[in-house]
Amino acid sequence: MSTPLTPATQPLNATPHYETITGVVERLTFHSEESGYTVARLKSSRSTDLTTIVGSFANIQPGQTLQLTGFWREHPQYGPQFQVTNYRETKPATLTGIEKYLGSGLIKGVGPITAKRIVAHFGLETLEIIENQIDRLIEVPGIAKKRIKLIKNAWETQKAIKEVMIFLQSHGVSTTYAVKIYKQYQDNAIATVTSNPYQLATDIYGIGFLTADKIARNLGVPTDSQFRYCAGIIHALSEAAEDGHCYLPQPELIENVIKLLTTDDHQPTVDAIAHIIKEMSAREELIRESVKENYGERLLLCYKPTFFHTEMNLAQMISRRLSQPIVQDMPRVRAWLERFMASRKIQLSLQQQKAVEMAAYSPVMVLTGGPGVGKTFTTHTIVSLWKAMGKTIALAAPTGRAAQRLSEMTQLEAKTIHRLLEFDPKTMGFKRDHENPLPHNAIIADEASMLDLFLAHSLVKAVAQGAQLLLVGDIDQLPSVGPGKVLADLITSLQVPVVKLTQVFRQAQQSAIVTAAHQINQGDYPIMEPISDNPQSDCLWHGGGHQPEHGVQAICELVSEFIPRLGFNPATDVQVLSPMSRGLVGTRNLNAVLQQLINPPAPLKTEISRGGMILRVGDRVIQQMNDYDREVFNGDLGTILSIDTEEQEVTVEYSGRRVVYDYADLNEITLAFATSIHKSQGSEFPVVILPLYMQHFMMLTRNLFYTGLTRARKLAIVVGSKKAISLAVRTTDDQQRYTRLWQRLLQPI
Repeated sequence: MSTPLTPATQPLNATPHYETITGVVERLTFHSEESGYTVARLKSSRSTDLTTIVGSFANIQPGQTLQLTGFWREHPQYGPQFQVTNYRETKPATLTGIEKYLGSGLIKGVGPITAKRIVAHFGLETLEIIENQIDRLIEVPGIAKKRIKLIKNAWETQKAIKEVMIFLQSHGVSTTYAVKIYKQYQDNAIATVTSNPYQLATDIYGIGFLTADKIARNLGVPTDSQFRYCAGIIHALSEAAEDGHCYLPQPELIENVIKLLTTDDHQPTVDAIAHIIKEMSAREELIRESVKENYGERLLLCYKPTFFHTEMNLAQMISRRLSQPIVQDMPRVRAWLERFMASRKIQLSLQQQKAVEMAAYSPVMVLTGGPGVGKTFTTHTIVSLWKAMGKTIALAAPTGRAAQRLSEMTQLEAKTIHRLLEFDPKTMGFKRDHENPLPHNAIIADEASMLDLFLAHSLVKAVAQGAQLLLVGDIDQLPSVGPGKVLADLITSLQVPVVKLTQVFRQAQQSAIVTAAHQINQGDYPIMEPISDNPQSDCLWHGGGHQPEHGVQAICELVSEFIPRLGFNPATDVQVLSPMSRGLVGTRNLNAVLQQLINPPAPLKTEISRGGMILRVGDRVIQQMNDYDREVFNGDLGTILSIDTEEQEVTVEYSGRRVVYDYADLNEITLAFATSIHKSQGSEFPVVILPLYMQHFMMLTRNLFYTGLTRARKLAIVVGSKKAISLAVRTTDDQQRYTRLWQRLLQPI
């Protein structure tokens, strides 16, 4: 029996006593793919107990044998830990170690079962045989030639990745990004990183300027190099785009770049950045536009070229369409509308009738309004009118869920805009454009508040000459995740015909969700029924205490007890929407808690750990970026159907369509039992739980609260403090997005 390890732990401020230990990684408690910070449990050769190790690891997997240098310390809460300062991987020396190493997911084609068979056959010679005589794997029962080829390729790739990994590890790059860098550049990986580390920020999802800058500085790129300044300027404009801006005024851009590029030993000057901006403008790497401010002064606006040309072209295309109105027999249209209402025994409001009539002759038109005002039925009536006119109609929305809802309400097929425009992953563009327009006379785009500058431009460009475009959306919702505020700009310009529906219909008035939404919109505290055993309303409030931890408990009780009593299924009907990802009532923590509650571990449910997060068969997940190859888009919700540890693949079902992810691409998805309110745009859920706490005070705004609440179709439950709710209702989003679409619509063509 081995001797238990009894470390002489020391307080944090003591002089460390360094030593070396060796062991096999049993499991990862926490691993940040971004920073490499890791807490893991190690089976040490000197102890029967597991040892907690803490440190920064570029690549760490259960089953690896590591030689670690560091010192012992006493954590006030978690007890003795070994703080790692250096480590190296060694080949496992025991059969169990080799088996764990091979089956850890390191090599595609070898999972735990295959690893067990290989080690059972070759014993301690296993790794040497894989290295030098891999074809001998045919001797192992159950391994076919096809799998040997797969394992061989994976082993070679792993060796090549390891080389890249060692290089990148010394420059602070995590394992996930090392794999992505290798996949992107293959054998040119080290050469690319060495010659132009800033290229990583452009080419690889997840690597931003800060990571690329860290690598560049480790490689010796000077802090005042023009290369670095140019990359910083482009990054500052990209960051502004993530906040919804299409450009930045030059003074603001310079200020942001100086903040970004300042280090302990270097601070760029305003003149130096201004000079680089001027040079980049001359090379057309960015575009500067001079505009007159209110007081007559000139101001330079800085655009990335694609943003400038897209905004300009979109305005010109819309203006050209508006200059060519469609001639229509309006008495005939009105007569049709009278017959339509009479046959269905309904009476449209005057606003709705105006919208239907306008849709008969407008080349481009906007229909807007809040919940319960009849947008859905007005759209349905316009579709009926266009069908009566013999038009071919296409229906689309920015997200799959929104398209599904549009299809249900019109009884016609509706597609995502990406599918309607036929996105081509090879060219990274749409097949449908002005040269190959959509074969339809009339197009409806629902949830148009979600249209960003680029998607709106692609849509308008694909509408055939003489065809009509109807944009339907709620202008009071959150603006698009991408740059621009297209719907708001079209309305503000006063150049595009707009009908805003305001009359709430009697049926909708019976919904407390609709009433509360309009109250929020008007800046009033919404009327919500306090939660009880026998609720009479579809809009409830659970005080949930003033502290976020009480909110977590309240949400758990609602999901496990209250909501099932009302006949809803927590696994399929309930969506928690949070203002932020951070904090106890943020999406990250809530996902971990709700996963245990809704989809707990079970013997037959395969699961893997990725980046400190467990993914398990049955989990609800959300796509975090547009993946054009797989045709899944930012905000799409799916369910994990299977996890193949041999092939290292995860299969997710999105609205009946199966999508397969390689392990290396799993940072594209994350758990979605709780999602951000921003990500929920365009979706509706039977039940929405909305936690609002002062912990999120930075994000609490009226349109955020309004958007979250209106995602609920049958039941909305707000959990949180009255103070946070009041703050959200009072706070309007004062930050104006920098766009010039509406001004450009005023300019002559």
